[in-house]
Amino acid sequence: MAELDIGKHCSVKSCKQLDFLPFQCNGCSGIFCLDHRSFDAHCCSQANITHDHKDLDAPTSYGCSFPECPDKELIPVSCQHCRNNYCLSHRHQQDHDCTKLEETAPRMAKTAELVEKIQETYKAKGSAATKRKIGAKSQKTAAKVALMKLKMNALGDKAIPQTERLYFRVVLPRGQGQDQGLKSQAVFFSSLWSVGRAVDKVASIAKLRNDNNVATAKKLRLFHPETGDVLPMESRLSTLLEGETPLYNGGCLVLEYVDNSCTVLENVDEYL
Repeated sequence: MAELDIGKHCSVKSCKQLDFLPFQCNGCSGIFCLDHRSFDAHCCSQANITHDHKDLDAPTSYGCSFPECPDKELIPVSCQHCRNNYCLSHRHQQDHDCTKLEETAPRMAKTAELVEKIQETYKAKGSAATKRKIGAKSQKTAAKVALMKLKMNALGDKAIPQTERLYFRVVLPRGQGQDQGLKSQAVFFSSLWSVGRAVDKVASIAKLRNDNNVATAKKLRLFHPETGDVLPMESRLSTLLEGETPLYNGGCLVLEYVDNSCTVLENVDEYL
């Protein structure tokens, strides 16, 4: 029986190991085994003149800095505030307990003050959106009825415990999915998630373009269905169920592309 010619021997004289998956050096073009594949391991004659070679042992993924998180990403996902690297699940400040989160408080306070002024202006002018507001009790009752329907067809992460789930009907951005007849999407989130993470989830489910990490692009933002106020990306969803104009489990949210400076969606009543 003829001997099968499979694999090649390592070019290192002291090795000559038969390797069935040999490596070819980019510098000297020699054939080497796993142990001698690097420049240093086989004393490559071309190593000193090859300036752009890459170490085969260099990491090809980026680990998450969040304690005990094993996830890795193929590209670095850096927090612009604390400068640490995180996975997609922990990239928002609220999700990785960012040490610089408190530093954004003054900016958020100014934003809240601006939103309050805009709200007062709309109240003074007797806007159509304000006139059509229904009582909080009626909204809560309507949300309970809608919740039963949403639970039957809502999409989301099935790993979220039932006790943590919040259901919403999210009205999609104009021109995004509406031309195919899809004007809204029933989804559920974890009550522990930040608004930013919820935005990412809706974009993934509805297959929407999400350029929130691109400085010059329009941002995907969620808005309050009554006031049109932008929901702060760092806020936990559970905190939005409280306050003067709360959200309701089973209620509605509006998703739209806007400039980064936008704080209020003026024509929010036209989406509903």
